[in-house]
Amino acid sequence: MVRSMWHRSLWSMVAVCAALLVVSLHEHATAPPASASGVSTPRTAASTPECRSADLSADYRARDAAAGHRYGVVRLRNTGRRTCFVQGYGGLSYVGGGDGTPVGAPADRDPGATPRVVLAPGERALSRVSETVAENYPRRTCRPADVDAFLVYPSDATRPFFVEHPTTGCLDESVHLLSHRPFHG
Repeated sequence: MVRSMWHRSLWSMVAVCAALLVVSLHEHATAPPASASGVSTPRTAASTPECRSADLSADYRARDAAAGHRYGVVRLRNTGRRTCFVQGYGGLSYVGGGDGTPVGAPADRDPGATPRVVLAPGERALSRVSETVAENYPRRTCRPADVDAFLVYPSDATRPFFVEHPTTGCLDESVHLLSHRPFHG
């Protein structure tokens, strides 16, 4: 008797979940596409200008760490008054010395799709960043140096952003501590 009540309860929960799923799928299938940031449609791609450095601000958000690595995202925010797009990787490196002196090799580019990300004012595009901890390398190989910030270039831009990020880098450019992915919505 207890077993049959348990089975009835289980089947009742499955039926309720299935009904909710069907309703949810029906709602989303009939809803118009969202206009929030993301991959552009052909109509918006042709008429939307590329974001300039003056249209953007940049920051970094740490997300996770494990086994000698740190992970986070560089975020570009449209601070302008018009919709614009970013596409591709941009540039990323460490700087230090209190004066923007490059520290080590620039970031490697992890393979990935490079969608055109349309940003309305206030919206953000993200680039995932992976950092290898400098202490993973022998001091003689790494030649550790203090890092003040990331130097972040938006895609196709010539004016970078200095994004505060105190850490330790390697002066030896054969040691690659940074990698990043293309910007996405």
